[in-house]
Amino acid sequence: MSQDIRANLERVLERIAGAAERSGRRPGDILLIAVSKTVEIERIRAAIDARVSALGENRVQEAKTKVAELGHPVPWHLIGHLQRNKAKDAVELFDVIHTIDSVELARDCDRRAEARGRTVDVLLEVNVAGEAQKSGLAPDGVARVLDAAAAFGHLRVRGLMTIPPIGTPEESRPWFSALRKLGERLGLAELSMGMSNDFEVAIEEGATMVRVGTAIFGTRPGESRAGR
Repeated sequence: MSQDIRANLERVLERIAGAAERSGRRPGDILLIAVSKTVEIERIRAAIDARVSALGENRVQEAKTKVAELGHPVPWHLIGHLQRNKAKDAVELFDVIHTIDSVELARDCDRRAEARGRTVDVLLEVNVAGEAQKSGLAPDGVARVLDAAAAFGHLRVRGLMTIPPIGTPEESRPWFSALRKLGERLGLAELSMGMSNDFEVAIEEGATMVRVGTAIFGTRPGESRAGR
């Protein structure tokens, strides 16, 4: 088991390096987030032993159990939708939250972070394609949330996150490019985009964080598109 995960991780890192070099970037500029949703503890331990840089979870409740057992050997990232009533737990559990999609949610996280005496790094989730079934801010609504968050003393907006429409990697490329241009326009450096099936294209288009689960841990039941 541990050997399989180590070998998978090495292959993913090689692919990241290749994509970075093709786009004139350094592999070290891209953070690989190993998506551990629905993955059992022992396999996550194997990934930690293989020196993953970060772990990503979709659900606050699932992460609660894992963080209680594993602690914080690497940073934990919340990459799934965050409900406002889970803000307190999210701020306590995660080092980075990728899915802020309203002023109200940002305010709740700031208030909870203040109560804990810490500052939380967050990304604003952008629904780049305007898909009705998805959460996330419309591209033209991001600046409003960013402006509001500037007044929050315990929330630090680091960048943007997106999940493009289902399609081939090349079909995702324009959406990744759109997020990069939006980030450049707003002065945000971090871009969380790209999963197991398209992370190389995402890196070519400027991703600084990629969310990869299947290519490291294998296919899991109940898999969603927040991280594959």
